[in-house]
Amino acid sequence: MEYLLQVKICALFGLLVLTLFFGFIPARLKWFRNPNGTERDRTILSLISCFAGGVFLAACLLDIIPDYLSDISSELDVRQVETSFPLPEFIIAAGFFTVLIVERIALNCRELRGAPGEREPLIPEVRNHGHGHGHGANPEVENSGHHIHIDFQAHSSFRSFMLFLSLSLHSLFEGLAIGLQNTESKVLEICVAIVVHKSIIVFSLAVKLVQSGVPPLWLAAYVGVFAMMSPVGIAIGISVMEAQLSSGALIQAVLEGLAAGTFIYITFLEILPHELNSSGKQLLKVLFILLGFGIMAALTFLG
Repeated sequence: MEYLLQVKICALFGLLVLTLFFGFIPARLKWFRNPNGTERDRTILSLISCFAGGVFLAACLLDIIPDYLSDISSELDVRQVETSFPLPEFIIAAGFFTVLIVERIALNCRELRGAPGEREPLIPEVRNHGHGHGHGANPEVENSGHHIHIDFQAHSSFRSFMLFLSLSLHSLFEGLAIGLQNTESKVLEICVAIVVHKSIIVFSLAVKLVQSGVPPLWLAAYVGVFAMMSPVGIAIGISVMEAQLSSGALIQAVLEGLAAGTFIYITFLEILPHELNSSGKQLLKVLFILLGFGIMAALTFLG
């Protein structure tokens, strides 16, 4: 077995193990699931959630969208496609509206069946007593006297799944980038960057899934599948290199665009409103959003 292939296989297993480790920290610790702890515990959970929001914002603006625009532009140039229509941006918008339409249909069907859990508005109505929830909020949290925005009903299971799906697609393409490299140094360079980046992402994803009330078995499945996406991408890249195939790059770029549109929807209409629509410690919450964004921006700058 040639040395380059050995390096790629080591990267495959290393990414899998480290992603599972960081993903199962929020999943395994009951502290992350407890909405009735002390005020200090609830504040820490809220700030961790804000940090995760900053991470997702940076991933959206500094990672997913730039990668997609670069890939789609390269593919259009290779195929000598010239148009004044903003096709790359239109593909992103298609991903955005696909999620919007599917979610509205899903919520409408659940409402017709009388299921109250998914009826929460995306941006909850602000009531006079300063709470930013809809009527489906956890009453124990509402009545605790210290309003920290960690209710389990604010995220629908559909939105949690779409967040997981968009991140998983992007993770698959990251792994594909490793598998398609032809030098050992480049494989190691990209792998180290992805390990650091993905460890923060999977931790933040697991926190969001926990706070969305996803059942433990489903949460384990989400984290497990997400952890496998980069290794699967590496394996696909290795197969393409071994088979000397060059097709499919345009399809990958289009899928990246749809994933980017999905992520824009989740980030700006779900995660950030969820964190900022509650009263109390607003400046501290903004600080932690900036902290999450800043760390990811620094990693991008160094990477």
